[in-house]
Amino acid sequence: MASAFPHQPPVEHAPREETDVVIGRDEPTDALRALSCNTAQRVLAALADEPGTASDVAAAVDASLQNVTYHLDRLCEAELIAPVKTWYSEKGTEMTVYAPTTERIVVRLGGAPDASSTEGDGS
Repeated sequence: MASAFPHQPPVEHAPREETDVVIGRDEPTDALRALSCNTAQRVLAALADEPGTASDVAAAVDASLQNVTYHLDRLCEAELIAPVKTWYSEKGTEMTVYAPTTERIVVRLGGAPDASSTEGDGS
């Protein structure tokens, strides 16, 4: 019996070209905290290959669905990934499709990314 719901329609997603993560003295960055775990890095890499659901990613990185869901939540909070589509299972269950928000992450030390001088350099 054919389902009335589309199972996996194509995902059209265009991430930003680059995201700057600035490391300052005041606060730790959410992005680096989210990526501090090897599993989170593997999750992000799997999504960079192809957008997918939590279960798709869990299979791709050989981790439990619970562990992958935890990392997906943290990566979303750090704005490194985002929900981009909803797919439906054959039973009609909604499944969120995730994809990276950026193609490249650049880590910079101190100050704003476009600052021409640093504090205390005598300029």
